[in-house]
Amino acid sequence: MNAGKTLFSQVMEFVPWTSFARIVHRYSGNAGARTLSCAEQFRAMAFAQLTWRESLRDIEASLSANAAKLYAMGFRSAVKRSTLADANELRDWRIWADLAAVLIRRARKLYANDSLGVDLDNTVYALDSSTIDLCLSLFDWAPFRPTKAAIKLHTLLDLRGAIPAFIHISDGKLHDVNVLDMLSLEAGAFYVMDRGYVDFARLYTLHQAGAFFVTRAKSPMDVRRVYSATVDRATSVICDQRVMLNGYYSAKKYPEHLRRIRFKDAESGKTLVFLTNNTALPALTIAALYKSRWQVELFFKWIKQHLRIKHFLGTSENAVKTQVWCAIATYVLIAIVKKELQLNASLYTCLQILSVLIFEKTEVSCALQPDGPRTELPPDPNQLILFNF
Repeated sequence: MNAGKTLFSQVMEFVPWTSFARIVHRYSGNAGARTLSCAEQFRAMAFAQLTWRESLRDIEASLSANAAKLYAMGFRSAVKRSTLADANELRDWRIWADLAAVLIRRARKLYANDSLGVDLDNTVYALDSSTIDLCLSLFDWAPFRPTKAAIKLHTLLDLRGAIPAFIHISDGKLHDVNVLDMLSLEAGAFYVMDRGYVDFARLYTLHQAGAFFVTRAKSPMDVRRVYSATVDRATSVICDQRVMLNGYYSAKKYPEHLRRIRFKDAESGKTLVFLTNNTALPALTIAALYKSRWQVELFFKWIKQHLRIKHFLGTSENAVKTQVWCAIATYVLIAIVKKELQLNASLYTCLQILSVLIFEKTEVSCALQPDGPRTELPPDPNQLILFNF
């Protein structure tokens, strides 16, 4: 029963608070806390994401303007910007990373049966990174270039539902290919990535784990053709070949056959060369899998535009990681709300609606249906008794 509850309170009910309490206990997150618990800190950070607050002062002012609603939103008292700043600075960022991981596991189960756009039952991941530029004088712990700092958001995106399955936050110097060493490889899954991840030793590790990769070949690539399959050039597939690496060191790193597919993209007119270790799927399906990689780029674009991770509330590594993980947790939380309530609206639309109606006492399933009627909730009789002395 959501009688008298704001949209914010209803969204927060989808947070697994019991699991969160165990996470907080694991890191002693509430040790010494008097005015702002970990749960309240997450509520404040999620509020900032959902309402597009860009500074600590902005968060404090927005919440203070709705002081009468704070208790119902889960806050015991007003949120002071200095208290929130200290919490972001000092509380272990892994609390929020672990919360995001719990939400991600839940979301992936909900989206497991979503259409992939390709006739394939396997799990398909897209791997990529996005760089967020920072000021070197303020963020000297994240060196990137001589005059610039940056962090990188390395993401493995499950293409069913566009849910991140793995995220690693590093400084700007970490090369993308090193992230392959951090993945827990899943046999039978497809890993789609650009040619920045082409490292034959690492690709062979992936192959030996029973997983499949789809990537683009670097140019030039020294190989010898072993076999050419018959292709229908009317389908834009120019060739479908089995090749072996020629270079001495390359051949030692990847001693088995690779499949090379040359494909002409009808839209751009460009000729693309794909490498994969999968020999069973049609060449056009391999090309379609690589094309689906654009979803991870859209994810980065979306999360930068619609979640607050370009304007940081603190300058320390802990504060930055706290904000990024809270942003990711909020993104996945809204994805869970959307799926569990069977909403047709996009995530973007849901966030747009929440940003302006967050304090409204409307049934969330009605509010987040942009074309549907909005039902005003009746006042909670318990609240009337509590506040009308």
